Amino acid sequence: MKRLHVHVGVEDLGQSIGFYSSLFGAEPTVTKADYAKWMLDDPLVNFAISSGNAHKGVEHLGIQVESEGELQEVYGRLK
Repeated sequence: MKRLHVHVGVEDLGQSIGFYSSLFGAEPTVTKADYAKWMLDDPLVNFAISSGNAHKGVEHLGIQVESEGELQEVYGRLK
């Protein structure tokens, strides 16, 4: 199964956790001192936020895969 991955840098982690928890209707799957992550099934996304670096806004986007075969499928399409 492929899942969209989005990572966003935020100023205020606590405030952002509250906002995204309300938006998604779910609490984070993982919470650390400077990081939170939601593994959502609807939409199918791994959405992460962090406050630990200087960059704010979208840090990176990706496709998360569960197996080497899925990864090779994605690489094959890119070639």
